[in-house]
Amino acid sequence: PEDTVTSSFASFIRAARPEHLSQTVRLRSKRMILDSIGVGLVGSTTRVFDIALRYCRELYSSVAMSSVYGKPGVKLSPTLAAFTNGVATHSMDFDDTWHPATHPSGAVLPALLAASQMLPPNTKPNGLDFLLAFNVGLEVQGRLMHFSTEAHDIPKRFHPPSVVGTLGSAAAAAKLLSLSAAQCHHALGIAASLAGAPMANAATQAKPLHLGNAARLGLEAALLAARGMEANPLILDDIPGCSGFSAFYSVYQPKPLSAPGEQHEFLLEKQDVAFKRFPAHLGMHWVVDAALSVRNLFINYAGSFSPSLIRTIMLKIPVSKYINRPFPSSEHQARHSFQFNACAALLDGEVGLGSFSESSIHRQELRELLDKVVVEHPEDNVANFDKMYGEVALLLHSGDVLTGKCDTFYGHWRKPLSKESLLKKFRSNASHVLPEEKIEAIITLVDNLENLSDSSQL
Repeated sequence: PEDTVTSSFASFIRAARPEHLSQTVRLRSKRMILDSIGVGLVGSTTRVFDIALRYCRELYSSVAMSSVYGKPGVKLSPTLAAFTNGVATHSMDFDDTWHPATHPSGAVLPALLAASQMLPPNTKPNGLDFLLAFNVGLEVQGRLMHFSTEAHDIPKRFHPPSVVGTLGSAAAAAKLLSLSAAQCHHALGIAASLAGAPMANAATQAKPLHLGNAARLGLEAALLAARGMEANPLILDDIPGCSGFSAFYSVYQPKPLSAPGEQHEFLLEKQDVAFKRFPAHLGMHWVVDAALSVRNLFINYAGSFSPSLIRTIMLKIPVSKYINRPFPSSEHQARHSFQFNACAALLDGEVGLGSFSESSIHRQELRELLDKVVVEHPEDNVANFDKMYGEVALLLHSGDVLTGKCDTFYGHWRKPLSKESLLKKFRSNASHVLPEEKIEAIITLVDNLENLSDSSQL
């Protein structure tokens, strides 16, 4: 059937053109690309990345043509490079976050970087083709998330990038590889059979695999479709008695995707993304800013930060079980702990890369602060990245109470990072593995992506 939700998505992928991207969409997506590369580069220094890379190099042999973050001279097959770089991007939970909740860039960019190196020299996509494919991948993710009200809240069942990210990767790869409308159709259906990962693996080393698999399996879906594999042509439609993509959501109301052009507005035009200032779950950014605010009040009150004066630390946070962790014992648990991030910010006056080291996590003075934490869940504080807030109150032995509250942290889509802040983050992340001249070269390439004749140079 031609008039279906699924066929409308396939037609959109095929019909999208560079001129359909507004200046706002181009600027925002280039910021995302730059940030995601930086996050992937610093992520290539992590243990979970080393495990994934060693796995790919030892267990698979194939034509190696696609580059790996932070490893000069190392190349893998395109799908394994997409997998490894996806793992790097999410290894520290430092990558961008959209609303409804997902990590959009990490599922798409690694697939496109790998695919651009895979194509023969005379068919290499240019920078504008690359930018268009990236935005097609974002648009498909965003539209799919709007099919269910369940997706608007912090997830409970499936990790969103493992679901919508896999189809976004397939859509982006299908666009970059110039698949036909029918092949785009099947790529989405194949990707749906490769999607999904449970939230229970949050705060473990397995969580970065969700982004690695989204990038890899989406690319594989597009490659399989290009070779003639077919899938259910109604995979995105709501068919009674037979679950397609609706299997991932308890409430599912799909809508056709309008054709690109004057009547179509890309979601990135009206919904920017959040960029993280430190490597932890997005929810942590509210409590950290609230904690830093009340810390300043405390120093003005007492002259210095003196934990002995504090009787109780009250956190007012939304209900979300997997990020309510009173005593985290590993770096991944710490990145998903309201309590840890609030106390680290109070104790150190900042949260950064070093905050999640073993020595930092197990400090006695930090543990003593964690012992003082009490959590409340106000009814008006909902588990939704567009509506939640963080509040940290210090109840002192003197009877006084000091309170800090944050409803929009710096880096949120309502309060975007400045160009200077984004570049500072990128340079800091990239400096862990690249010399300064290469760092500046990447900044220039991304800034002028529309003019790049061969996107594989990126």
